[in-house]
Amino acid sequence: MACGSCGTTENGVPKGCKSNGNCGTGTCGSGSNKLAVFDWLSNMTLPSGQEKFNIFEVRFKNGRKHFYKNPDNLPVTMGDIVAVEGNPGHDIGTVSLSGELVKVQMKKRKITADHEDVKKIYRKASQRDIDIWQQSRAKEEETQRRGREILGRLGLQMKLSDVEYQGDGNKATFYYTADARVDFRQLIRDLASAFSIRVEMKQVGARQEAARLGGVGSCGRELCCSTWLTDFRKVTTSAARYQQLSLNPLKLAGQCGKLKCCLNFELDTYLDALKSFPKQDVVLKTEKGDAVFVKMDIFKNHLWYTYKEERFKWFRLTLEQVLEIIDLNKNNEKSISLEEYEADVVIPEKVDFEDAVGQDSLTRFDAPKTSKRKRNNRNKNRKKATGSAVANNQKPNLKQKPKQNSNQRRKPQAKKQSNNSPNQKSKVKQKPQQKPKVQTKQKPKSQGQNQGNANQPKGEEKKINKPRRNNRNRKNNNPKNDNNSEKK
Repeated sequence: MACGSCGTTENGVPKGCKSNGNCGTGTCGSGSNKLAVFDWLSNMTLPSGQEKFNIFEVRFKNGRKHFYKNPDNLPVTMGDIVAVEGNPGHDIGTVSLSGELVKVQMKKRKITADHEDVKKIYRKASQRDIDIWQQSRAKEEETQRRGREILGRLGLQMKLSDVEYQGDGNKATFYYTADARVDFRQLIRDLASAFSIRVEMKQVGARQEAARLGGVGSCGRELCCSTWLTDFRKVTTSAARYQQLSLNPLKLAGQCGKLKCCLNFELDTYLDALKSFPKQDVVLKTEKGDAVFVKMDIFKNHLWYTYKEERFKWFRLTLEQVLEIIDLNKNNEKSISLEEYEADVVIPEKVDFEDAVGQDSLTRFDAPKTSKRKRNNRNKNRKKATGSAVANNQKPNLKQKPKQNSNQRRKPQAKKQSNNSPNQKSKVKQKPQQKPKVQTKQKPKSQGQNQGNANQPKGEEKKINKPRRNNRNRKNNNPKNDNNSEKK
């Protein structure tokens, strides 16, 4: 084998590279190579007198594989790059399988050793062969792009999906998909003149195209057709009906546009489980009326029925109850109502698993956050209430607010009265009334009148424009003003 870490020790114990089927060399398991086969007979010796099987499996681009003879008995092993017979010229490929397992693969594909498709291995590839092969592989993307331009200019109803050059660079195979028969004779002439190569057109189906290109399915894994699935069986919508799936083409179709191949994987299990179920067109006759089938849960053995006249409510019945009603109807007897049957159905409780990891809920950011200021004020008020109660040898009442002094109560009330007085409204309304003040100053009158008139609005303006800190010592300021007036 090319990958030595996947072999066995001297005692026959497997080494194991612990790559879990993804080999770095791509020669064992389902690694980088599509549909690869692990040669588990590589370290086993052949019986005496038996020669080694002289046909090898060679892999090309996108998992294309063919079988080739080794008439010259070259020392070829898995992973070697060899030059094989082409049509015309030669091609370059990688040996993907050798030994007795090649017989199994040939038998699977129904190919005999004398088949015309089994060609020869010329030699091991030299460095010059590998360089020409890599140069031709590098031109594939540009060739595909220009080929699509030529295809669009001709207006043919076909899709060019991939291009593969031969190892010697003298031939290119164009893979295409088409719904109907296409006349591409002019296309071959244009492609041959544009690239100066021999052109071969090969039509593939939608499933083969998806297998060649590869991808990731809706299950999150690589496509089955590009990793391990070799035969494409026919998939019908009846497989979805047996599995009680909704016939939604968006969910049932794969990347190829056809129904998913995995619909056939569990079909046999469902068919075995459905053998004991009655047909869906059977009508149950009860005392309340006839009931028809709605849906079923195959693995829980539950069926839902509803009355023909009252279709708004469904009744859950077990498989045993439905078979019992059918037996009664066969004897021309009507069963009791479905409500009484449903009352006897025991629904198992769902097991709620606890969160052992300690993860937070996903909705933890949806709840509004409470402000920290409110919490701090509540804590301060509680501390004050407890402190005053301890000083007075009383039980602390945390629900009541702490008492305030009479002076502390009156002062904010006086402020509120002064602020809520009609003069406060004049604060807002006096802004546009500042112009008349300028006019009164322009028309002077006698000094006595000016002083009397000027004192009144000035006093009012002082009360309005005074800040709150000056109103705190109102009682103390009054006698000072009186004394000053007496001195004058």
